[in-house]
Parts: sequence; C-alpha cells; structure tokens
Amino acid sequence: METTVNHIAFIMDGNRRWAKQHNLPIAAGHRKGAETLTDIAKAAKELGVRYMTVYAFSTENWGRKKEEVDTLMDLLRQYLEKGFKELKDNDARIIFIGERYMLADDIRQKMAQIEQETAQNKSVTLCVALSYGGRQEIVHAAQSIAQKVLDGKIKVEDINTEIFAENLYTKDIPDPDLLIRTSGEQRISNYLPWQTAYSEFYFSDTLWPDFSAKELKKIIEDYSKRERRYGKS
Repeated sequence: METTVNHIAFIMDGNRRWAKQHNLPIAAGHRKGAETLTDIAKAAKELGVRYMTVYAFSTENWGRKKEEVDTLMDLLRQYLEKGFKELKDNDARIIFIGERYMLADDIRQKMAQIEQETAQNKSVTLCVALSYGGRQEIVHAAQSIAQKVLDGKIKVEDINTEIFAENLYTKDIPDPDLLIRTSGEQRISNYLPWQTAYSEFYFSDTLWPDFSAKELKKIIEDYSKRERRYGKS
C-alpha cells in the first residue's frame, strides 16, 4: 500500500488506563506501550511513512508521582538499551527532541549515542519527543532568535516563519501531515503546536497498548480521502 502520508505524529495515550483495565500495575501498561511503539514504527515504515514523531514523555509528566516517574525513567533506560536496536537494525534513524537538561546524565548520553549510531540510516526517521513541551520549544526558539539578533547574525526585520521554524527542535524534519491520538482524548496537550498548524487530526478510542498496524492502515486510508487546503479555500 502506497501512502501520501509522509509524516505521522502520535500522542501515545492510554497506558495507565490499559493497565487498570487488566488489573496490572501501571508499569505493565507503560511496558506494553513501549512494545507497541516498536510494532507501529515498523508498520509505518512498511506503509511508506518516512517520518514518525511520538510523544513519549512531556514536561508536564514530571509532575506525576515520583514512583511512577522513576518507573518510567527505568523503563526508558531499558528501551534505550534494547528497544531501539530492532529499529536501528531496520535502517531507522532515531532522533530526540525536548528539554534534555531535565533528564539524568546516563539517559542523555545514551540518547546521543543512539542518534550518532543511526545518523546514516535512511528508511524511516523516528523522532522521540522526550521531556518535551510545545510552548517551551517555542520559547526556546524565540530565545535563540533573540540571541542571533544581539550577535548581529540576523536583523529583526528578517524574522519570518521560515527563520522561526529553523530554530525549532524539529528543524531537520517536515511538519506532520497527520496527528493521531489514542485513548479517546481530543486535545493536543502542548504537543507540536507550531508544527501541527495544518495537520489533519485523527482521534482513536483505542488505548495505545492495543493500537495495531491494522488500525494504522485504516486511519491512513481515511486520511487519503481528505482534502487538505492549508487555509487557501
């Protein structure tokens, strides 16, 4: 199946509810969700999607109970060590966006290592939003541009949407064509607010751990029937 979807962004919601439905600890839901990420990344590649961005951990998630945050960080360490290997072996380039300074040193080092090891892979790019907040990203871009003005590298009158986009964390990848959020929630939750200005949205009632390649294919088929106008008509 060929697709016109170049870039899909996911809000992987529903891990905790899935765990509760199955009378399992929350950690089990996050672990199952991590397995689903690997499966969906491979399925997206097979469906012709070239870029996939996933909302793995938001800056707001730091406000959850310490026990859950610690569990998530331990799971992240495991996934960084083993979970990305299968994707790397399948020619996936893996990059990370977000407030890295909030993460532990060993996690940041492993992220940098994975980015370096997969930099030359070309089949699909997996962008992981980790310790990420959309408003924070916009503030960071504004600060970066302001510094360039102070340094004399650009003039205030030169600032436009293209220059602003070049200072976002996602400067090296195209904006999402389609944003999919699972679990029935219908909001973007501070996720890629600049980049999704003209994205198509799809809200699935499926909890992320149960999300499948079959449903992804169905959503892409639905997307292919939509007409994107970009505000021009």
